[in-house]
Amino acid sequence: MLPINDLARHNGPLDGEIRVAIDRVLQRGYYILGPENQAFEAEFAAYLGVAGCVAVGNGTDALELALRALHIGPGDEVVTVANAGMYAGTAIHAVGATPRYVDIDPASMLLDVSLLPAATNDKTRAIVVTHLYGRMADVEAVVAFARPRGIAVIEDCAQAHGARRNGKLAGSVGDLAAFSFYPTKNLGALGDGGAVVSSDAGLLARLRGLRQYGWTSKYHVGMAGGRNSRLDEIQAAILRCKLPHLDGWNARRRAIIARYNAGLSGLGWQLPPAPGEGDVGHLYVVRAPQRDAVRAALTAAGIASDVHYPVPDHQQAALPMQASLPVTEVAAAELLTLPCFPELTDAELDQVIAACRQTVQGGQP
Repeated sequence: MLPINDLARHNGPLDGEIRVAIDRVLQRGYYILGPENQAFEAEFAAYLGVAGCVAVGNGTDALELALRALHIGPGDEVVTVANAGMYAGTAIHAVGATPRYVDIDPASMLLDVSLLPAATNDKTRAIVVTHLYGRMADVEAVVAFARPRGIAVIEDCAQAHGARRNGKLAGSVGDLAAFSFYPTKNLGALGDGGAVVSSDAGLLARLRGLRQYGWTSKYHVGMAGGRNSRLDEIQAAILRCKLPHLDGWNARRRAIIARYNAGLSGLGWQLPPAPGEGDVGHLYVVRAPQRDAVRAALTAAGIASDVHYPVPDHQQAALPMQASLPVTEVAAAELLTLPCFPELTDAELDQVIAACRQTVQGGQP
């Protein structure tokens, strides 16, 4: 079966370098918040062009701690989209705030900035802008709307490591940005990991305390809402190995999107926009009518597929909400994710394209 992602192929070429990095940590005997963590934080911040990076346990913790750094809690509202797997929604609920969902632009599948005036009010404390599928949202327009109103902007960059728009990298535009280093991400660890970045010294200081119990100094809890969320030294060392390769991997992902778009044109599917610097191809997601029949045919052809994401946040069973999101809801029934990872060969791409075309043009779906 051709997988959606092949981490063995992805990490294999770096095996020797990764083993040296792990050995370095083992020989040093320093496993939490040590020199590897400090070095990765400095290197990732420099790469992004921000003042600082605070590495944490995972991407959802990163979102939650970003909200806590802004003192967001019960009685506050946070605006975000409902088509991104409920990671932002989970963090918003965790701090006791209320998510207010806005619909998406049907072409980009990203937050529809024109809907922000109707979605915000005097309770709105922040907007979480999700750069979905590797594609940067118009975060500059969100900041231009939010800043005069005293609303903070948090970029959710879990799928957009290295994406660039108008000369600025994802994560460097808003007040804060959250990253995930889950193994399948464009920059992935070999376990869980995350980070929050900012150019605000005060927010960075709060984040460093909040990720470690709310300490203002050792064993002195001076901040409410703290937790234990720290990136371990082995994962930091691995991420340091991988960071120099990120731009090259992203370039290959863009080439994969372009080849898919050319090969799948004319099928009546909504394909992703042509990839530029603002798209790092984390996932290749199309909108295909009769999606489930297409998936079944691909499985029969030995090709894995997935759906990112099948249930919008406001329709999740545990936390249902009343919201009018017609574009989000229609899209959720049509989304189809095809294999996309830097080591995917042109021959494998052509295999996927041929199977999709046979499925549609052969009259099955």
